[in-house]
Amino acid sequence: MKLPVSEHTRRPWRIHAYAHDFAVEDVWSYRTPGAGPDDFPLMLAAMVEDGGFSRQSAPARFLFAVRWKLGALLGWDDPRAGLGTRVRSLRERMPEELTGTVGSEPGGSPFTPLYELPDECARELANRTVHTVMHLGWVEAADGGHELRMAVLVKANGRFGRLYMALIAPFRYLIVYPSLTRQFERAWRERAAGRS
Repeated sequence: MKLPVSEHTRRPWRIHAYAHDFAVEDVWSYRTPGAGPDDFPLMLAAMVEDGGFSRQSAPARFLFAVRWKLGALLGWDDPRAGLGTRVRSLRERMPEELTGTVGSEPGGSPFTPLYELPDECARELANRTVHTVMHLGWVEAADGGHELRMAVLVKANGRFGRLYMALIAPFRYLIVYPSLTRQFERAWRERAAGRS
């Protein structure tokens, strides 16, 4: 479910101190029935075990394949446009005690891990269009359980990056995020079923 930006910004996440110059583009919640306050590592493990980006829906995989093909043809994903070249990694802003907490990354993910704590983690990606952070957090839900939250933070690369973000918005909302919702919630259900 899509949430207001304030659902991310009002919480005391560690990422706020290091990504203050990024805009919060999207905030989503994912149901994790029966989850407790200490189950964030289990959710992350479930996401890794589920196969990550390789298990997205066929329409989402098609969109990503088209995006990577366009990126290759137009040089959007050239290594010289990424982390450590065009932009500095956010890791450079973080203390070593934070960046030393990185766990496993879901298979096929284009993101580079930044940190992983008991209730939040962050990954980043940069190319010619944007520098972006995917932040995952664990919060108490209205029913007293806990749920996964995802915030996408973006620093667009000039006018072209802003145009790119505007053009892909319908695809994110109609295909990518619904696919992620099904995938993340399925991963939790399968993990929970395996524990019972």
